[in-house]
Amino acid sequence: MPSEYAKSLGARLRSIRQQQGLSLQGVEEKSNGRWKAVVVGSYERGDRAVTVSRLAELADFYRVPVSELLPDGSGVRHEPTSKIVLDLERLYDEASEDLAYVARYARAIQQQRGDYNGRVLSIRADDLRALAIVYDSSPSGLIERLTEHGVLVADPRALFAS
Repeated sequence: MPSEYAKSLGARLRSIRQQQGLSLQGVEEKSNGRWKAVVVGSYERGDRAVTVSRLAELADFYRVPVSELLPDGSGVRHEPTSKIVLDLERLYDEASEDLAYVARYARAIQQQRGDYNGRVLSIRADDLRALAIVYDSSPSGLIERLTEHGVLVADPRALFAS
């Protein structure tokens, strides 16, 4: 009898496959026989254990991160994040190539919001996650990088205190 985890993992696998408009037979055909319909079906039902390496190969086939195949509650899928506040003066004065994407993204957000106060800019959690992807990092890894460069504001109210 399949474990609850195996069933949840199988449900994620089935969901990803179906989102891509593939039947089990379609997976076999698209993979040129590399992924047998009967094997993928048994993974999806939780009847057959999938190794980490096979799961990584399947994620590659579906073109999704392995973490997207893992069931909710596995502790891996999403890293909680909150918004951050950038010190724009430091960011724009910093001549680091390492922060070029952050600076470009910040300018785009300023333009989109019509927010040109020039001192600070709040970066929402979704924007932070998108930037982290550009840097091939986790949101916390990007926050660490921004902190090392001194462009994060710990308490934005302190900038405006007299």
